[in-house]
Amino acid sequence: MLIRSFRWLLVFSLFPPALVCAQAPAAPGTTRRERALAAELDVDAVELVALEKEMAHAISLNNPSFFQRVLSDDYRGASTSGEVLNKSAVVTRIQTSSAKYYNFIVTDIYVRVYGASAVVTCTWTARGEQNGHVFARQYRVIHVYVNNKAGGWKIVASQETQLPG
Repeated sequence: MLIRSFRWLLVFSLFPPALVCAQAPAAPGTTRRERALAAELDVDAVELVALEKEMAHAISLNNPSFFQRVLSDDYRGASTSGEVLNKSAVVTRIQTSSAKYYNFIVTDIYVRVYGASAVVTCTWTARGEQNGHVFARQYRVIHVYVNNKAGGWKIVASQETQLPG
């Protein structure tokens, strides 16, 4: 019990703004297999939170290598304008972006793991400069991940919505 409490303390100290929702603590009478599955879901949720934070860092640096690695080859996503983008379009946008970010942070991360797939929702907050204009924007984002174990977690779909204001 002490180890389980320490693990949760470690998770929440490393990822304080994230809400990690994989599975509730094991109830009395659960099988060893059920407890092992719950522990695996916890590890997956922590990994997905880390990927979301790594993504925010990659965007802030206009670094496309993260997206080349984590987007699936058949990725489809919808931009804030409603444009549907594939993997190569996202990589090209990152490479050619004229945005210079002062900061780009991800908050309100909520992870739901469903076996080999997961849905992550979060909020992106960006401040920077583009084409001589200072901007401050906020987005709600949904990422759908699939884990093929051999290649790890890959984003297969996403939706970004710019918040008013």
